[in-house]
Amino acid sequence: MTVKTDYARFDIHDELTAPAGSERLLKSITTSGGAVSKLVGVLAGSPATLRAFARMRSELHSGDLPPETAIRIGLAVAERRGDGYSVAQHARSARLSGIGLDEISLARGFASNDPKEAALLAFVEGALDSEGHPPHFLLEEAREADWTDEQLLEALGEVALNEFQSLVANAAGLPQDQIDSSALPSAA
Repeated sequence: MTVKTDYARFDIHDELTAPAGSERLLKSITTSGGAVSKLVGVLAGSPATLRAFARMRSELHSGDLPPETAIRIGLAVAERRGDGYSVAQHARSARLSGIGLDEISLARGFASNDPKEAALLAFVEGALDSEGHPPHFLLEEAREADWTDEQLLEALGEVALNEFQSLVANAAGLPQDQIDSSALPSAA
């Protein structure tokens, strides 16, 4: 059955209600022990969009960028876009991966106590602030902090993925999943 809440502007599908092109992917998520998030349930309304999101996410997450860095990028982008749904989702992932509350709060503002992470987040923020034309010194500082070009390009891919996620979550008016709100520090 589709789920309509007072807040969601699109149907949130599951494997029983999804269009034919989405049902197989949703079934594979639940069969492997995963839960279908509200975001994925909304994306299921367009099989092509769901496949594109799943493929991009899968490819990026099998790349060379550390998972904790990808989570930090997700937190920063979601915060910038005013996407409470994704902030909550990324904060939960951060806590599960061992990122402390202080680092979660810093990441929401494109910052980190780790100089290497801070250099990458500054580069990413510079790319967003300048419509994709970050100042050259931010790229050089990220390289000097030992980020490879492959990792920097993957970081930009994570920005694009998270921009898309926030666009959909905000357009759909997705309510936050029920999680422990004490794991959600405010932005620094």
